[in-house]
This record gives sequence, C-alpha cells and structure tokens, in this order.
Amino acid sequence: MQPDLFLHAPRFDGETFDVALDGPRLTAQLAKVRTYMLGHGEWRSLAEIAQATGEPEASVSARLRDCRKVKHGGYSVERRRRSAGCWEYRMSR
Repeated sequence: MQPDLFLHAPRFDGETFDVALDGPRLTAQLAKVRTYMLGHGEWRSLAEIAQATGEPEASVSARLRDCRKVKHGGYSVERRRRSAGCWEYRMSR
C-alpha cells in the first residue's frame, strides 16, 4: 500500500531546499500534478500537464520525478516519445 500524499506532509530535500520558503509551494505542486495525472490515466506532455495544473513545465517535470520516489508515493511514471523532442507521461499506482 502506498502512503497517502494528503495524510503525511511530503519530505523534500536538496542542498538549496528551504522548508519555510519551498515546502508549501512544492507540496501544492506535487498534489496538483499527482491528482491530475491519476485522474485520467492518459498520456500527457509536460506542456499539457503544465497548462492543466497552472505550474511551469520544469516544475511539472520535477514533481513527476518526485512521484516515482517511495517517500512521495512510489508511483509508476511511464514516458514515451510523442515526436522529435517531445515526450509524454502516464502515471499509475
């Protein structure tokens, strides 16, 4: 069973991470990306996810990587090439 993102505050880390400055923003981004991606199960590009969540593409990419980590749920995040230079992603439990 995977941990529920909404029951436990995500633990972000990194050399430049400041819990007071970055924690709420990253937690909100993670929740948006996770909810959107699990809500339909279809393949989506970073641009499509960014447009749907209102978050920058770079942040979406980082939150998808976070979703793969056990501490953030250990979700399966697949990727495939849509076209030259464009990838799309699908997430499942």
